[in-house]
Amino acid sequence: MYIKREIESTIDAMLKQGKVVLVTGARQVGKTTVLKQHLGESFNYVSMDNPREYLLAKQDSVLFFESKDLPLIIDEIQRAPELFSPIKWIVDQSDEKGRIVLSGSHTYHLMKGVSESLAGRVRILEMPALSLRELTGTVDGPRPYVPSAIKAPKSDPGIDVWSVIHRGFMPELQDDTVVEWDSFYTDYVSSYLERDVRGLVNVKDEAKFYSFMVACAARSGQLFNATDIGNVVGVDHKTVKAWLSVLQASNIVRVIEPFWTNVDKRLTKMPKLFFMDTGLVCHLTRWTTPEQLRNGAVAGHVFKTFVVSEVLKSHMNAGRSLRDVWFYRDSKRHEIDLVVQDGHTLHPVEVKTSATVGGDAIKNFAYLEGLSGYEVGFGHVICQTRETYVMAKDVQAVPVWEI
Repeated sequence: MYIKREIESTIDAMLKQGKVVLVTGARQVGKTTVLKQHLGESFNYVSMDNPREYLLAKQDSVLFFESKDLPLIIDEIQRAPELFSPIKWIVDQSDEKGRIVLSGSHTYHLMKGVSESLAGRVRILEMPALSLRELTGTVDGPRPYVPSAIKAPKSDPGIDVWSVIHRGFMPELQDDTVVEWDSFYTDYVSSYLERDVRGLVNVKDEAKFYSFMVACAARSGQLFNATDIGNVVGVDHKTVKAWLSVLQASNIVRVIEPFWTNVDKRLTKMPKLFFMDTGLVCHLTRWTTPEQLRNGAVAGHVFKTFVVSEVLKSHMNAGRSLRDVWFYRDSKRHEIDLVVQDGHTLHPVEVKTSATVGGDAIKNFAYLEGLSGYEVGFGHVICQTRETYVMAKDVQAVPVWEI
């Protein structure tokens, strides 16, 4: 069964703005399915996984396009960078928007081809895996999460949040009667190492790269310390940073920077690392059941990873910049889990695994007061409460389905 995706409306909007639309994202998040389902009636489709089409694109890109009618979806475009130059020539012959849609994993090679050949002609969307909104059927249009006063709370969807977190958000996993969880992620990691990692960096020891992924998964939701991870894996910090860039380029992880009014100081501060799929985190770190996860030592960090990934998904599905999502940590180690920036308004967000939270949860919100050039907006504490309630003036505790 097809699950309606928030990004559909954003794709429609981008088709009206750019001559070419590029939909990127990690493997298995549903890019092909969405494009076929949403645009299939009006767009022709071709995949570079098709051996004949791939060979023609590589050998004679001009003939490739002569044999295709526009509008056209070209899937797995990263496999055939030879097509970028003819795409540029084709779209430059007309002022018409939205004639070509490209899809592929977000890699260095793909983005290099786009930046060199299609600058000014392409609109880029990064598509995440399924969101909680999509799983619960509460899609209300692409809406980036920005905390605000909730006057009409959503109805409780009656979900077991830990089962959802553990299962993960890949579309193929949503029919739990067919796909076995651990086998899926075992194959996913193996395919990722073979298809993406080898194409992005010369990894001589795949066992060490796998250990690096496990070390990162164990630290999801925490400060990223390259030296610490390097000591665990047995590589230097430069290798760790290079390998991290591979995880980022393939949309496996996101790095969130600390908010600092002084841009130079932002660049010197330690960021936080978040996996975009909690199912993959659980697989890599061997939390093999929801019950183990719920009661385990990493429950807080995985719950935080889940919440942050949902916030990021909401921005990605709306085509909004992820640079508006930060965390706060000052020199005295006062922390705020998330700071969502809306212009020059900063919205503080804390994440707690408990259902009832006290005033201590929001005590650090005050450290945003007085930052030059910014004002503090409405804040949330996202937790396991089943109902929204007021914690302080301009602060509410909210359940996760309000993200």
